[in-house]
Amino acid sequence: MTQKTSKRKITFIGAGSTVFAKNLLVDILSYKELADSEICLFDIDVERLRTSEVVARRVAQQLSAAPRIGITTDPANAFDGASYAINMIQVGGYRPCTVTDFEIPKKYGLRQTIADTLGIGGIMRALRTVPVLTEMSREMERRCPEVVHLNYVNPMAINCWALARSSRIKTVGLCHSVQHTAEELAEDIGIPVEEINYVVAGINHMAFYLKFERNGEDLYPRIHQVVNEALVPADNRVRYDMLTRLGYFVTESSEHFSEYVPWYIKRGREDLIERYNIPLDEYPRRCENQIAGWQKLKKDLESTDTPLAVERSVEYGSTIIHSLETGTPRVIYGNVPNNDLISNLPVGCCVEVPCLVDKNGIQPTRIGNIPPHLAALMQTNINVQALTVEALLTGKREHIYHAAMLDPHTAAELDLEQIWQLVDDLLEEHKDWIPPSQFRVGSSRFEAPS
Repeated sequence: MTQKTSKRKITFIGAGSTVFAKNLLVDILSYKELADSEICLFDIDVERLRTSEVVARRVAQQLSAAPRIGITTDPANAFDGASYAINMIQVGGYRPCTVTDFEIPKKYGLRQTIADTLGIGGIMRALRTVPVLTEMSREMERRCPEVVHLNYVNPMAINCWALARSSRIKTVGLCHSVQHTAEELAEDIGIPVEEINYVVAGINHMAFYLKFERNGEDLYPRIHQVVNEALVPADNRVRYDMLTRLGYFVTESSEHFSEYVPWYIKRGREDLIERYNIPLDEYPRRCENQIAGWQKLKKDLESTDTPLAVERSVEYGSTIIHSLETGTPRVIYGNVPNNDLISNLPVGCCVEVPCLVDKNGIQPTRIGNIPPHLAALMQTNINVQALTVEALLTGKREHIYHAAMLDPHTAAELDLEQIWQLVDDLLEEHKDWIPPSQFRVGSSRFEAPS
């Protein structure tokens, strides 16, 4: 078993996600204590990997940092002696897999916005992603068993829950929805976000601000005032509507949240789509725009004639590494197993809670009970997550159908026969990414299509 190197080795898994990797590199290398780190960029796409290497060297030069930068397509090299592994992969990519996750459901009248967290798109993404993450975790157990695995890969809750049950590797799931939404709310109510104290708890993409205050003053009345004065931003109508009905503000965007519940995207109700400004097919549209602009962006990122922005991001990854290395205490929001952290959510499910990070590690905060109606709403999503994890870890194909049956949006739009057939169609189309042999036949009803 390979030992850690004297300097920390930080491996970027899926480093071909050049822009995101660049943002994290800026964050990491801007800390003087991390500026001499060994940076290993790992991806299966050699061309994208080489672009990321050029960008990494430009970032280091601009920050006057002196890291050791290397690239590899070999997981053994990537994980050997790694202290930290930052994961940002997308199994199957936009094409063919994400396109399939949108186009086949559309044939059944099932429309989506992002399709990466829950719903039929989230289930399929999990089925093709978790086996890859599990294989990586096995490699980490052999080559860097003490590594801290920082997972940015969606569907966050399903991925982290499955890894917690199947691997000894320390994994924390990271998302930027908490800090981004805090900034949006601060702007809406006209208070600098630096002056605001908040406490958030729940599950990823469905966590709520239990406290939002400044100097002991509850700021929720000012948030409600945004609704009362008709100042709700056009792209945030779903979340403000939920605020009026639940009394708490949710962390994830309206475009995401609208497909986690059964109330906003409904066949024959185009008035809802218009009233709440729901961006159907938002993720494919976003991806197509990124693909169209990639060559120009690639040229700009690689060109020394084009200035490279090196501003810190709001991502937690670098602050976790810095706190673990230096002992500087910080609070981040992490996705971790629910070991009595939120008392009225299932034990073992993946929850998003504040975590103290210092030399003692990543230490989740016990929240206790959250408001019962919030827990009930989260449970509708946890049901889907739990059954998808069961399908993955037991190999029982029937649990895929069960997960789809209990998905709030899918169940609101399709009958059971349609749900069954949709799952069959998606599994058939994804068979190169989700092999039928991955799942056992539980009964003749669940036999794989021939």
